[in-house]
Amino acid sequence: MKVEHSPTDSTVERPASMASDEPLSKVPNDDKTQSDVAASSQEVLQTEDTRDFVTWDGPDDPENPKNWSYAYKWWVTGIVCILSLDVTFASAAPTSALGFIARDLHVSAETANLVTTVFLLGYVAGPPLWGPGSELLGRKQISLFAIGAYAIFNVGQARAQNFGTLLVTRFFAGVFGCAPLTNVGGIVADMWDPVGGGHALGVFVASVFIGPVLGPIIGGYIATSHLGWRWVFWVLLISGGACTVFGFVFLPETYAPTLLARKARRLRKLDPVANKNMFAKGENKKWTLRELLRSTIIRPFTMIIFEPILLLVTLYMSLVYGIIYGLFEAYPLIFIEKRGLTIPQTGLVFIGVGIGAVLAVAVNWYFLRPYPRLLREWRGFPPPENRLPPSMIAGPVLVIGTLWLGWTGNYASIPWYVPAMGSILVGMSIILVFISCLSYVVDAYLMYAASAFAANTMIRSGVAAAFPLFTTQMFKGMGINWAATLIAGFSLLLAAVPFIFYKYGPRIRSGSSFAPCTDLKIAKELAAEREKEREEV
Repeated sequence: MKVEHSPTDSTVERPASMASDEPLSKVPNDDKTQSDVAASSQEVLQTEDTRDFVTWDGPDDPENPKNWSYAYKWWVTGIVCILSLDVTFASAAPTSALGFIARDLHVSAETANLVTTVFLLGYVAGPPLWGPGSELLGRKQISLFAIGAYAIFNVGQARAQNFGTLLVTRFFAGVFGCAPLTNVGGIVADMWDPVGGGHALGVFVASVFIGPVLGPIIGGYIATSHLGWRWVFWVLLISGGACTVFGFVFLPETYAPTLLARKARRLRKLDPVANKNMFAKGENKKWTLRELLRSTIIRPFTMIIFEPILLLVTLYMSLVYGIIYGLFEAYPLIFIEKRGLTIPQTGLVFIGVGIGAVLAVAVNWYFLRPYPRLLREWRGFPPPENRLPPSMIAGPVLVIGTLWLGWTGNYASIPWYVPAMGSILVGMSIILVFISCLSYVVDAYLMYAASAFAANTMIRSGVAAAFPLFTTQMFKGMGINWAATLIAGFSLLLAAVPFIFYKYGPRIRSGSSFAPCTDLKIAKELAAEREKEREEV
């Protein structure tokens, strides 16, 4: 299914309030984001206070992350994907050990599910800290500080003598651990063009979901071995510490304003007299509390309330994200209680989701093939709706996969590998929905994408945190088959979201206060040029 918007498809007029004769990149904006700063730092400007703004040494400056080699960009992308995989692995690693935790810390099985919930609640609290922090201190510094702190909090979990201590340290591990997830989108945008960024984003999303797949597998083997459940957290400490050291050694800084600020300081140090007025744009900016609150809290929640595109996309992504953590509760019922598999064997069934993730990356790459042509036709800003076809396919596949898993898993007479095959479809469709929808949000909101990401991350993490609290009771009370049917019904309902936005997205965006709608302006320019050509003929 190859569906594309052509320049003639977007005929929606932008309202007068959004019309401008200037390129959108030059529209004044007090809250400059990375893309604004990167665009404006292509020239050396003289300010009224006589300071010279330091910029790149021409368009081919090797210090500019955009000019790094293709291989090195993938090396850096691989590093941040490893960091993301490590912290998402931590979100699910204890799930296979919850029975042992409940026994040793004297809590019920239902209460033990809070171990997963509080970690995901940390994902809700963390993004307002790490997103703006990366713009103040740089991507590398804030990400590695946070993942180092995350690793240390695993000590408290490994040594916890009561359930309260475990929950508190688990929550803060989630708060600090979500930093790589929050900043990886910015790191990808710092280096890649839209085509390469689409490929890199696909690999990142796959790593985010492969982590929870590996968690029950490795955690199950550790918890059932002579090491015991506490060693699940010792392993998280070791892996988190190793990732921190590895990142400090090999991960470069990618944020253009931070790199230019370093360059300015280097020039001032080289010749304090001649270069005393050399500063990077935005260097030493004094952030007020109001500005910080607006960019970290107020703007994301304003967008999620008043932007229908972001709201519906976030609801859809929240459901599919919650399904993954709901599976952690359904799999023991399907494969342990009904089929007699061991905890480690049940963990291995999650490999099906991992296979689906790999297939999703391949499908995403297929859909990116026409993107270079679209970029040329649309002068660098094709309609964001061209990102939606993968999720339009994935929605119905998710419904089929969920029904397959639930109805075949409900009957013990059906071999274990039949419902396991359904998890391949579930995994593939979930990753495709994420890749497609995240790309759509980035292209739709451009300079406000960071705020949109923050709102999306907080809401979907909060929804996913709730899933472990009710899914076990739901699967037991309704039956695995009918509980899966209920989830599939909601999935089918929300599967209409990408279709709606594919058809009506340009019109909805034209009324947005945050979506720049560059493609609509370009469509008008192209139409005017064609009309002029016809008149000349």
